[in-house]
Amino acid sequence: MTQAKPSPEPSTAELISRLSEQTSRLVRDEMRLARAELSSKAKQGGLGVGLLGAGGVLAWFGVGALIATAIIALSLLLPAWAAALIVTAVLFIVAGILALVGKKKVSALSPTPERTVQNVKQDITEVKERTHHDHA
Repeated sequence: MTQAKPSPEPSTAELISRLSEQTSRLVRDEMRLARAELSSKAKQGGLGVGLLGAGGVLAWFGVGALIATAIIALSLLLPAWAAALIVTAVLFIVAGILALVGKKKVSALSPTPERTVQNVKQDITEVKERTHHDHA
């Protein structure tokens, strides 16, 4: 009576089970990475939008200061208008700087989770290579 040697190769069912487990884990890991990447981008976008908003608020105050300057200049023609004009100019300069910084932050964002896309492409290439090697 000869004993059958156990096959060193895993069975098809075992290979399919491993593939299913690994695919599930890979998808979960990629989803976690995408979520983390998008969360980071959302925070950066929020900061950019906040700076744009701050620039808008300061510009609004600048308009108010400019109106006050015009009123003072026309009604009094005293040196007080010069001080109001300086405040207005400073507010507009600060508003412009904040708006430019905010715009730069928002425009630098990409809605695509680049690392996740790259990882998925790499995973697909690796699976194709392994499939090709297994069939060869």
